[in-house]
Amino acid sequence: MDRMKAGDDSLKEALKPPGRGGRRAPRAQPHTDASIHAAIARAILHGELKAGAKLPEHRLAEIFGASRERIRKVLHRLAAERRLEIIPNRGVRVPQPTIEEVKRVYEAHRVLEAGVIVQLVSMLDARILGILDAHLAQERLAAERGDRAESVRLSGAFHLHLVDALGNPELSRFLRDLLSRSSVMVSVYEPASQSICAVDEHGAIVEALRARDATRAIQLSHHHFLHVEQRLHMEPKNETAADLKEIFRGAARGAK
Repeated sequence: MDRMKAGDDSLKEALKPPGRGGRRAPRAQPHTDASIHAAIARAILHGELKAGAKLPEHRLAEIFGASRERIRKVLHRLAAERRLEIIPNRGVRVPQPTIEEVKRVYEAHRVLEAGVIVQLVSMLDARILGILDAHLAQERLAAERGDRAESVRLSGAFHLHLVDALGNPELSRFLRDLLSRSSVMVSVYEPASQSICAVDEHGAIVEALRARDATRAIQLSHHHFLHVEQRLHMEPKNETAADLKEIFRGAARGAK
């Protein structure tokens, strides 16, 4: 569970907005593995790194002022988290999933969450409902701000709250793996204007759970994942070179 929490904290760090206001900027610090990881994860979730975008080690080493060995370590960690993929003899790139892969991932989401809901209804209490209600409030605030990346993160976190309530680390691990893949799919393939639609569907699921109506909650969950899948625009993507220096301009200043 410590590793799961560390992964969640890393994702939250990746989505923090840059500082604003009239305060003097803090003294720049050399980049750590965690800050490089967060910068790349943030760029993926904000849709700045598109499907198929390549991330050459030597370019990232120049941008972040880090050794290629350190960059390679971070890229392999992101690949293990399913946020990037390593192609033999071609390097590292943002995943470019096929329609079949997307269908398999969302089918797995639907099947797994149906089982989670059956178990959850039998043990639902005020504490769990309170966590879900508080989370929905966060989702609505992000939607009101039009904060796409935060909406993507919170959308995934909603489903983590459901599975984590069961207290089964194996189930939680399976869902985190699926969410690592599907969050990238949403970030690179879903139109920005539709990324904040999930909160109403999540709210309906919570109301069905509150009524202890497992059948209704499963139906709503099933349709929710179908809607997310259908909103993805699976258009062919060309492997054009991303302007990595521009994408990581703000993050790279931390090492200067």
